[in-house]
Amino acid sequence: MNKQTFTRYLFLILLLAGNLQAQEKLSLEQAVQQALENNFDIKLNKNDVEQAKNNVSRANAGMLPIVTGNFSTNNTVSNTKQTLSSGQTQERNGAKNSNLVYGPVVNWQVFDGFEMFARYDRLKELEQLGEANLKLTIQNTIADVINNYYDLVSQQKLINALTGALDISRLRLKNSNSRFKIGKAAKLEVLAASVDLNTDTTNLLRQIDVYRSTKIRLNELLAREISTEFIVSDTIIIGNILLLNELQASASQLNPTLQSALINRRIAEINLKEVKANRYPNININSGYNINKANSELGFARTSNGRGFNYGLTASINIFNGYLQKRNEKNAFLQIENSKLQFDKITQNITSQITSLYQTYQTNLELVKLEQENLEVAKQNMDITLEKFRLGSVAPLEFREAQRNYIDANARFTNSQFEAKLAEIALMQLSGKLNLQ
Repeated sequence: MNKQTFTRYLFLILLLAGNLQAQEKLSLEQAVQQALENNFDIKLNKNDVEQAKNNVSRANAGMLPIVTGNFSTNNTVSNTKQTLSSGQTQERNGAKNSNLVYGPVVNWQVFDGFEMFARYDRLKELEQLGEANLKLTIQNTIADVINNYYDLVSQQKLINALTGALDISRLRLKNSNSRFKIGKAAKLEVLAASVDLNTDTTNLLRQIDVYRSTKIRLNELLAREISTEFIVSDTIIIGNILLLNELQASASQLNPTLQSALINRRIAEINLKEVKANRYPNININSGYNINKANSELGFARTSNGRGFNYGLTASINIFNGYLQKRNEKNAFLQIENSKLQFDKITQNITSQITSLYQTYQTNLELVKLEQENLEVAKQNMDITLEKFRLGSVAPLEFREAQRNYIDANARFTNSQFEAKLAEIALMQLSGKLNLQ
């Protein structure tokens, strides 16, 4: 990397660092609140829930009568020849006839083997299923927001560490150049310091690129302009110690995926009731009030007007349909069995995930403590080595090793905090009580 290119990179880094300081700070609470209000997936699921609520009605279940207004008219023009019983003959060409009938008609299915009640129960269960799916979407969105937010926190900490390392590398290059000019250092030392400075610059630029990509992803989750600039907090907060038994007990009651499986099992049981309803008769009541007007240019009655009330009852029952009823009922029983198996499978899967994640969570908590101690040691070693380097009593390679150890220790500590937080978020999500901590 030549001096001009390096100067350009250095200016870019300083500009980005300045922007980080000038940008508005976004808290985790604000991020989650914006996601709950604006996220497209949440809005779509809310509309689905609203639609499911609108579908819960007795009319949609077929319990209420249907009233229609009927209107019909028929007109004919014909050449007619009639021979009456008296032997007289009547003949008319182009005779016009018209018939007009209109009036309200009521049709009400009063009994269908209790299928209408089963349909009403199914509509209510579908509403609950929509709410469970909405809860799942909200939980997933909150988890994504928190994960991305703390990912940015860890990346900011790493950027700060890399920036500090870059400052030290510039100091080392400046010191090496000064030593070379007065004849106390070889050209090789200057070249090595320059290569290490270029390496540190490249690492910082790549990390800044990852940081900006993660910001775009978080802006997308918040459903706002993806180029919106912001900074996050500088601390990863790990909540109180979680207990395995409490997590599993909470998951059995609150996990939305498990709730959906339970609702699907109830829907399968309702479906069996709907199928069995076909064994019973269907009874319909129909009624209406008709007004009839007829005109004829030929015949005994030239005009006819009538109005009146009509009513009736129809009933039907399935006697034989090729054993389809038996097949449908068997399939409904199998659907119930599958829904029970699916519920047990999801229960076992959630228990397995919680148990495995809990082990990871405990391991990461121990790693946080260990890496924090390693970081303190590496920081002390870096401070001592830097002071010796300024005094010229330490070799450049030894100084670079101390510098690299400090950067690696910082990265491991930040990563252990982030991994512990990810495990905590996943556990809280599976337990169905994810919050902002």
